[in-house]
Amino acid sequence: PMLEKVNPLRSSHLRDPLGPEIHFANESFVDEVALATGMDPIAFRLKHVSDPRDLDVIKAAADKFGWKPHNKPQQIRKGDIATGYGVSYAQRNGTRVAIIAEVEVNLKTGKVWGKRFVCAHDCGIVINPQLLKQTIEGNIAQALSRATYEEVKFSKENVTSVDWETYPILDIMDVPAQVDIVLINRQEIPPNGAGEGSMRPVAGAVANAIFDATGIRIRQAPFTPERIKERMV
Repeated sequence: PMLEKVNPLRSSHLRDPLGPEIHFANESFVDEVALATGMDPIAFRLKHVSDPRDLDVIKAAADKFGWKPHNKPQQIRKGDIATGYGVSYAQRNGTRVAIIAEVEVNLKTGKVWGKRFVCAHDCGIVINPQLLKQTIEGNIAQALSRATYEEVKFSKENVTSVDWETYPILDIMDVPAQVDIVLINRQEIPPNGAGEGSMRPVAGAVANAIFDATGIRIRQAPFTPERIKERMV
C-alpha cells in the first residue's frame, strides 16, 4: 500500500495541523522586527493591518489584557521567576484571533508556565456564546500543551515517544490560572468557524512572552526546560 512506500509511520488527525508551527515562526519574526525597529509589538501590528476586523481583535485583546507599550524585553523578575507578555495574531478561514499570553519562566529550572491568556475572537455571528468560549478554552489548553510539552522523538529504528512519560502532555497542574475571552459578534457575517482558529496564535504568543521575560528568542518548539536552560547559558 502507498502508506508503506511513502511513510512508514502511522499518522492520525491533529487539530489545525499546520497553523501553530507556521504562526509560531511568523509571529515570532513579526515580534522581532517590531522590537528591532523600536516599536511596541501591538503598535507595530496595528500599523501594518488595515482590515477593521483585524484591527478590532488586536485592540480588544490589548484592552482586555491591560497591555502596556514597550519596545524592548521587560524582563520582570521576582527571585527565580521571570514574567513576560507576548502577543500573536492569526486568521483561519475568515476567523480572526488575537492572543496575549502572560508566562512565568523559572530561571533556575527552565520551566515555562502559561499563566494567563487573553483571546479576542471574531468568527462572524456568534450563535452559542458559552459553547464558543469552551471551545476557545480547550484550544488554548491543547495548543499550550503542544507548545511546551509535546514532541515525537525518534531513534534510527523507531519512534521512542510511546507513552505519557516519553510523550508528556499538559496536566491539570499546569493549565493557565486565567483565560479571558472577548467575543466580537459580527451579526452581519456568517459563522466562519471556531474549531481551530484559536489554536494558531498560542505558540507564537508564548514564545514572544518568553522573550519578554528573559531576552531569549526561542526558535524551536516545544519550549521545554532543557531548551530554555540551554539558551540561558
